[in-house]
Amino acid sequence: MPNVSVRRCSKPSCSRTAVATLTYVYADSTAVLGPLAVYAEPHCYDMCEKHSERLTAPRGWEVVRLAPDPDALRPSNDDLEALANAVREAARPRVDARVEETGSVEVSRRGHLRVLRSVTDAEV
Repeated sequence: MPNVSVRRCSKPSCSRTAVATLTYVYADSTAVLGPLAVYAEPHCYDMCEKHSERLTAPRGWEVVRLAPDPDALRPSNDDLEALANAVREAARPRVDARVEETGSVEVSRRGHLRVLRSVTDAEV
């Protein structure tokens, strides 16, 4: 099955894959061309490499080209540590529900959040 999430260039009759997103800031008479946005927005234009390189703006407008920092695209140490902590938390064995000192039982857990249910003396 083909990948339907691939975005195409917004230029008519161009079927190339989009690599950049163009946004206009009308108040500043500026065209901003940056890395491909995460989501397609109605007032932004996705562009292929060829059309993004050839982009020109109307007379009196400025074109701002935002080049992504290659180091920013790689996972940081904080990202890797957070991922490792999430894996450890998910792999931690579940303890059977027990009565807390507060008179409640842990029903489920997601990460650091717990769902507690009150317990009556008859249930203990």
